[in-house]
Amino acid sequence: MSLPPYQESWKGSIGTLTLGTERNGSHTVTIGGHTTLPFLGFEGETRPPVIALEVWDQAPADWSGPLAEAWRDVSADAVAWAKRGVDELGVDMICLRLVSASPDLADSSPAKCSEVAEAVADAVGVPLFIWGCGDNAKDNEVLAAVSRALRGRNFLFGMAEEDNYKTLAVSCLADNHAIVALSPLDINIQKQVNILITDMGLPIERIVAYPTTGGLGYGLEYAYSIMERSRLAALGGDKMMSTPIMAVVGAETWKAKESIADETVAPQWGALKERATLWEAMTAVTFVQAGVDILVMRHPEAIAAVQKTLGTLAG
Repeated sequence: MSLPPYQESWKGSIGTLTLGTERNGSHTVTIGGHTTLPFLGFEGETRPPVIALEVWDQAPADWSGPLAEAWRDVSADAVAWAKRGVDELGVDMICLRLVSASPDLADSSPAKCSEVAEAVADAVGVPLFIWGCGDNAKDNEVLAAVSRALRGRNFLFGMAEEDNYKTLAVSCLADNHAIVALSPLDINIQKQVNILITDMGLPIERIVAYPTTGGLGYGLEYAYSIMERSRLAALGGDKMMSTPIMAVVGAETWKAKESIADETVAPQWGALKERATLWEAMTAVTFVQAGVDILVMRHPEAIAAVQKTLGTLAG
């Protein structure tokens, strides 16, 4: 006689966050809402993760050959790039990286960045994750302006850090957006950043945690353990850990030597394109089993492979 599967009973849950609005042909994306561990549908409520395509507002100058080639004809046009991701790949979200705002690059103005963000948002009809250039001072100016320009669209903005969160938190609160809270692979800092943001008045239900991501062979195991621990803490009843989780997969995996070195440098590793896309796909599939809700990815073939796997895991 076969026995029914053992079922764990959890007293906590992961918050549900809906992004985007259903207006002018646009649609929403819902993440979180878990009452059990990933893909254990027999035990409770669970929802598969979504994929966000990373799109830059200027053509990347140093991407690995196979990645640059995949987007070469649209990489100078953020709108065309985003539309291809939605129309051809069926991604759920667009991660618009405003790299041109960097003082070390084009030093684009807040007004210019807002113009690009509005154009992408109007063109694709899916929720956006607006990510700055990584310079805190400039990001505070740019993200505040873009937040106002996209007021009421219910998008996701980041990154908020322990030492730089107030300006972005105020903008998201005023303009009805959600926020990404960045922490450096430290579960205590992850919780602290959430507390600091909620102290500003933004509800915990409007926060997505980004505990930093390590690629396959480059800290993946440690990142996985932090994500898993945060999931277990939330299911155990810790409200301040109950946020959905993001993993920035593409940016991490495509800087690994295995995604850069071609066959002339490392012939024993096999063809670069297949190796590099698998590096991204394997990293993504690993993290979804730790409880990730948003995968930020880059290569179309890696995205397609992960979409197929998610369909299998979700039954």
